[in-house]
Amino acid sequence: MSGNDRPTGQPTPHREVPSGDVKDSTFLRACRREPVSHTPVWFMRQAGRSLPEYRKVREGIGMLDSCMRPDLVAEITMQPVRRHNVDAAIYFSDIVVPLKALGIGLDIKPGVGPVVDEPVRGAADLERLRPLEPDDVGYVTEAVRLLVDELGSTPLIGFAGAPFTLASYLVEGGPSKNHERTKALMYGEPELWARLLDRLADITAAFLKVQIEAGASAVQLFDSWVGALAPEDYRRSVLPASRKVFEAVAGYGVPRIHFGVGTGELLGLLGQAGADVVGVDWRVPLDEAARRVGPGTALQGNLDPAVLFAPREAVQRQADRVLESARGLEGHIFNLGHGVLPATDPQALTDLVSYVHERSAR
Repeated sequence: MSGNDRPTGQPTPHREVPSGDVKDSTFLRACRREPVSHTPVWFMRQAGRSLPEYRKVREGIGMLDSCMRPDLVAEITMQPVRRHNVDAAIYFSDIVVPLKALGIGLDIKPGVGPVVDEPVRGAADLERLRPLEPDDVGYVTEAVRLLVDELGSTPLIGFAGAPFTLASYLVEGGPSKNHERTKALMYGEPELWARLLDRLADITAAFLKVQIEAGASAVQLFDSWVGALAPEDYRRSVLPASRKVFEAVAGYGVPRIHFGVGTGELLGLLGQAGADVVGVDWRVPLDEAARRVGPGTALQGNLDPAVLFAPREAVQRQADRVLESARGLEGHIFNLGHGVLPATDPQALTDLVSYVHERSAR
C-alpha cells in the first residue's frame, strides 16, 4: 500500500479542510491563553477502539505494526477528526514506539499492554537505551507530513510517553498495579534510577523533535502511571527528567501539554516541569486545579470518560459542570479526564463536541 492510498474497509466521507492559518486555530489559541470563539475540544484516545472504522482498518494488523505504517497512522489519526469535528488531531502511536525503534524487545499483547522481553535490572541494561536518531523513526516523519497536508488548519498534537511511565514498563516488564520493582529501584538505587530517567528523557525529547520538525503544532507528554507517586518522590526522582524533555523542545515555540492519571496531588509539580498546558483528570474540579497549578498555565480536561455511557441529557449536564468550573480560566481545552473507553458510543462523542462548541460560543 502506498502512502497515498487510503486503507479500505471504512467510510471515507469528504472532509472540508478549514481555511486559515493553523496557528490561529482555537486549540492553539487556547493553549497560548488567548481569546477564542469557542472552547476547543479533542479527546485522548479519540482515534481507537471506540470507532468501527478503526477496528475495521486494523483487522489482522498488530498494534506496533500499525504504528510503523505511515498510511495507516494517517488514516487512523484522521478518523475522529472526520467523524467528530474535533478541534485537534492527536498523532496515533503508542508510548513504547521509540523503545521498539531502538531495538528493545517488546510487544503489545491484546488485553495486557506492552510486555518487555528483558526488563531493566541493572546498570548494564542501560546500554540498550542508545540515543534515538531521526532515521530510527522515519515512518513518523512520513506520517506527520501526510497528516499536516490533509489536516489543513486543524492542528496535529505530537505524542510521547514520559520518562517515568516508560521506565515503569521497562523495569516491571509490563503493566503493573503497584509498581513494586519500579519503586524499589527508585528508592534503593537512586543513582541508577536517575541515569535511567535521564536516558529516557533524551529519547523522548528526540521522538517529540521528530514530530515537531515534520509539522506537529503541539506536543503532549503522557505520564500515565506517575499518579502512583507521592509529591516529594515526584519532585526528587521524576521532575528533573520531565523538565529536561520540555526544555529540549521549548525552542520550537509549540505548546507543550503534560498529562497524568490520578495526579491531583501533583498538579502544581506537573506545571513546574515546564508545560504550557496541564491536563487534569476528573477527580479535581478545574477551578481547584487552576489554584494548584498557579497562574500562567492553561488547563485541559476534564469530563469523566464513563459519563459518556449516560443518557445525552446527563452528559450535557456534566459537560456544563466542566464548562462552569472552567469559567475564568486563562485558557481551557475541553477533554476527558482520561482516554475514550473502548465501548463508548461514537455518536456520544460527536454530540459532545457539538454541544461544547454551541454552549461555549462567545
